[in-house]
Amino acid sequence: MIENWLLDSSEPWTRYHARLELLDQPESDPQVQTERESMLADLRVRGLIAEAAWPGYALQRHNDARHPLHKLSVLADFGLHSGDPGIDTLLEAILAHQSVEGAFQSLVSIPAAFGGSGKAEWAWLACDAPLLLYALLKLGCERDERIDLAIGHLAGLVVENGWRCAGAAEVGRFRGPGRKADPCPIATLYALKALAQIPEILDSPAAHAGAEMLLHHWEVRNSQKYYLFGMGSDFRKLKYPFVWYDILHVVAVLSHYSFVHGDTRFQEMLTSMTSQADSQGRYTAGSMYQAWKGWSFADKKAPSPWLTFLVMRIHKRVYGCP
Repeated sequence: MIENWLLDSSEPWTRYHARLELLDQPESDPQVQTERESMLADLRVRGLIAEAAWPGYALQRHNDARHPLHKLSVLADFGLHSGDPGIDTLLEAILAHQSVEGAFQSLVSIPAAFGGSGKAEWAWLACDAPLLLYALLKLGCERDERIDLAIGHLAGLVVENGWRCAGAAEVGRFRGPGRKADPCPIATLYALKALAQIPEILDSPAAHAGAEMLLHHWEVRNSQKYYLFGMGSDFRKLKYPFVWYDILHVVAVLSHYSFVHGDTRFQEMLTSMTSQADSQGRYTAGSMYQAWKGWSFADKKAPSPWLTFLVMRIHKRVYGCP
């Protein structure tokens, strides 16, 4: 069984989630707790916690896979949470910078040529603030008025075709390379990712608008790009961490929303993804980030336990079994 391959892997985060989410063992199970303790003790995970120190350096491009923004997301994906060594310090650092609108801020540097000041400053953009909210929620930050303000702000940015390119006044005239009325695929994906952590929003008008944007993009993938984002051959390559706009990221986020499960477009994306399994049901990265070289999910030559788990979890969400 493929589950046994996951349980025999050298990745404690994979073993932990396989037991918890594929085998349905409770968090209190001694085997689950053993795997979790192994994950927290793992030198790679401890290194990630150190490298996720917030805010790190000023963010200049949002697909910078080595930036702390994305390392925070990986820690959240792995299942670390408040109370674990180093996590509360990270949460407090994020909470310390919230805009008056409600969005949590990153240290960003927008060149003057693109409408910014060229200096490092605290601001929010629709392609980073949702990731911070996702990290806060997933890492177990207590939901208080600050979190609710951020949720309300994010949900309030949605329009009839999803989320558009948007940002704080501090970023000046900056806007991505697309038409003003077009939806931004990555902003929409990140927004849905954050809102998926909030049960009462899973069937909301905002969720439906965002999901329809992504599904429609698949429907017109051969003729339409938004803000230079397409759904071609590179999009279909399996890739992790969830930094940018690709099939595993999109299907993983959409799988949280049960109202899309029967949609033909979603099913086509799911088939495109699962057809990449090898004869034993394992998945290998089709593309990788050099910043993550050395991790199994950044190895294009060998099956990755973590990638395999991620696909199996999606399958279980949709069909009730891995």
